[in-house]
Amino acid sequence: QVQLVESGGGLVQAGGSLRLSCAVSGGTFSMYHMGWFRQAPGKEREFVGATRRNGVDTDYSDSVKGRFTISRDNSKNTAYLQMNVLKAEDTAIYYCASSLLIRRGLSDQNDYSYWGQGTQVTVSS
Repeated sequence: QVQLVESGGGLVQAGGSLRLSCAVSGGTFSMYHMGWFRQAPGKEREFVGATRRNGVDTDYSDSVKGRFTISRDNSKNTAYLQMNVLKAEDTAIYYCASSLLIRRGLSDQNDYSYWGQGTQVTVSS
């Protein structure tokens, strides 16, 4: 059974930084494409960013491009989301997800098979 566990969320002031981690167990981490999504109160879950299994090809939503960076450490079975220059509108529950096969695109939630439970990020203005 593949399990994803996010950590690193919390409360931060606007302009600050956080790094989220997503630890994966029960599968071959190096084979997974990894994505990050978020859901703000009253809104649908949206794409944040993702990296293909090669760790080189990445994609980001326009709202976080230039501020957020995705990375992965295959030796630790962990993916990361470095978030800089945080804004109040970044407040949301952040989820990581994994996929063995991307058919539609890195930003399509339907391409991801496994999901974490989410971690809360709150940015105070």
